[in-house]
Amino acid sequence: MAGKVFFSVSMSLDGFVAPEQGMDDPKGPPVQWMELQQWLFPLRFFRENLKLGEGGEEGRDNDIARETFERTGASVMGKRMFDLGEEAWPEEAPFHTPVFVVTHEKRDPWERLGGTTFHFVDEGIETALDRAREAAGDRDVRIAGGGTTIQEYLNAGLVDEFTIALSPVLFGSGIRLFEGVDAGRVALEPVGAEPTPRVTHLTYAVRER
Repeated sequence: MAGKVFFSVSMSLDGFVAPEQGMDDPKGPPVQWMELQQWLFPLRFFRENLKLGEGGEEGRDNDIARETFERTGASVMGKRMFDLGEEAWPEEAPFHTPVFVVTHEKRDPWERLGGTTFHFVDEGIETALDRAREAAGDRDVRIAGGGTTIQEYLNAGLVDEFTIALSPVLFGSGIRLFEGVDAGRVALEPVGAEPTPRVTHLTYAVRER
């Protein structure tokens, strides 16, 4: 039985998933982005997955991060996210599954330590998803990002579910997660809401309106 297609992102209280300042800025990641992701950094799972050493916090945030990782059998991402990550990810990239990159360029697969192999798909989002589903087997496929890629999959009716970690941070401007979504076609069904000391985890099933 095929798994679900989902995405899981952190979002500011005013609806942004990234600031206008690029992640590739030579001065380093924007302060607001660091604040947005602050709930992840202290977690035991985060430290384990990035090989940062022992220790770290446990609790419900840690459980959710681990559950998200364990349900994922393959990931799909856009070329911009890959380009940023290619420079930032460690040699043992944090996915540990096949990753399918939606791109207009032809490129041979790029294998990394720890079970991550990046496959480059120049035949559109549906082909990338088909290949990810096949690779994932009965596990789920995660649309890893960025925001534009998530919007494309939502508008194509290809997302089953998503979770937002709503963070008490205000951006004022930046990249809105739902800016380009066709609201006339996408309906949401609440699945769960779980507050923790740092964020509120909101889960929705996606239905065609």
